[in-house]
Amino acid sequence: MKILAIDDQQLVLLPIQKRLIELGYDVKIETDANNSISLYNSFKPDLVIVDINMPKVSGLDIIKKIRNSKKADTPIMVLSGNTKDDIITEGFELGINDYMKKPLSLNEICARVKRLIGAPEVKNMTRKSDVMIQERCVGVVIPCYNEEERLLSREFTDYIDKNSGYHLCFVNDGSKDKTLQVLKELQKGREDFITVYDCEKNGGKAEAVRLGMLHMAKKEDLDYIGFLDADLSTDLADFDDLVKTIESSEFKIVSGSRIARMGANITKESARKIISLTINFIIRKILKMDFKDTQCGAKIFHKDVIAIAFGKKFVTQWIFDVEIFKRMSIHFGLKQAKAMLCEQPLKRWIHADGSKLSMKDSVKIVGQLAQIAWVYRGKKKRAYAIENGILGVV
Repeated sequence: MKILAIDDQQLVLLPIQKRLIELGYDVKIETDANNSISLYNSFKPDLVIVDINMPKVSGLDIIKKIRNSKKADTPIMVLSGNTKDDIITEGFELGINDYMKKPLSLNEICARVKRLIGAPEVKNMTRKSDVMIQERCVGVVIPCYNEEERLLSREFTDYIDKNSGYHLCFVNDGSKDKTLQVLKELQKGREDFITVYDCEKNGGKAEAVRLGMLHMAKKEDLDYIGFLDADLSTDLADFDDLVKTIESSEFKIVSGSRIARMGANITKESARKIISLTINFIIRKILKMDFKDTQCGAKIFHKDVIAIAFGKKFVTQWIFDVEIFKRMSIHFGLKQAKAMLCEQPLKRWIHADGSKLSMKDSVKIVGQLAQIAWVYRGKKKRAYAIENGILGVV
């Protein structure tokens, strides 16, 4: 039994293909809607699974072409995040057999496939899948410098194995230990879900994150791109909560916040807490925004603001987050920028042992804040924006 699955997001198709092959089906996937009809004609599938919202060619157009082909009665299942009644109605009027709304479980997809075309005889296939097929696809940049001992490889691989729609990009920032080897081993067998971006020279966290974000922005199937610390001081489940917020809102940036609140596991060293409060006070004055915690290493961005936030090198090495928000306010204006930004408290954040940022380094941040205030100061911010390509229309 042959199945053709069509969706412009490969991260959606790959877990579906893998599971259906495990169940004994012959499965081909296609991300280019323009190529899907020719593949349909040559492959002659017993079932087509298609998305509705695809660039250039709509899934409804593909359905029309199939219904006008020689195998016009081929069963068609729509798997889409589009929940508009008129679209669903049009789909059934065109002759689809089923309409599945994302997100939904891989088990449900397989059950619906079996109901339509039956199931191949596969021995010893009793294991159920706990994977959810999501509507959105997310890229996550993880900067790494000398993380050979600290990198929690199992946590990363377990998460992407169970959660579809995630692509991790580990940026090796010129590590002097065996971090690159660890990352290559982590990537092995998961190349479609894990990228290793190698910087030969150490450029600091700001540059590592910037290069990783710009690299991931080139991937057409990603809707949102964010960054996360390699030590998982913010865990991936909490990061997913940030993703849920941005996909269900009009926000362009959702930033994690380590605000201590009831029910949250937030731990900090007392001295670090005191200096963090002082630094945060200065940051609020610079940004003219009531941010509680700009420096949390967990943030998610809508893809269309990546060039604005990361297009040019940052002035500072550690507090580039402040520059991101400053660039947003320069580009969109302070009022509009405030409406685009969301600060979301984390359920869990733990200061991991072995952090590269010492107390002495924390003091240096005050000097870097002064540098930001000078470079982005009001009377020259438009000239700076023009020079660095971070202002839209002047």
